[in-house]
Amino acid sequence: MKKFALFTGSLMAGLSVALGAFGAHAWKDYLRHINRLETFETAARYQMYGGIALLILGVWQMNFSNKHLKSAAYFQFAGSIIFPGSLYLICLTNLGIFGAIAPIGGLCYMMGYGLMMWSIFKK
Repeated sequence: MKKFALFTGSLMAGLSVALGAFGAHAWKDYLRHINRLETFETAARYQMYGGIALLILGVWQMNFSNKHLKSAAYFQFAGSIIFPGSLYLICLTNLGIFGAIAPIGGLCYMMGYGLMMWSIFKK
């Protein structure tokens, strides 16, 4: 499980840098035109947060592992796809309806962090 967290954390963090750079350079004019540059930056930032959380979980599991940390990694991974993914879709399509998906990703992030906290007490 630690390999999953480390791999996906590295992947999410790397993608956030690549997509953030793409949005800041190649798509900047388009994103400004549709008034979504801030949305795109938020997506890249939260994708990085999820990547960092997964990296922390991977390192944490090298020393201590339990079912709560494993579940936390799955929730963080889901949040890292669903939340920023819905924001990226808003930017790509300029359809606000994808904003209805974002709270699901936010809940996944919160569940992941909650399970991380719970693991401390179950240690």
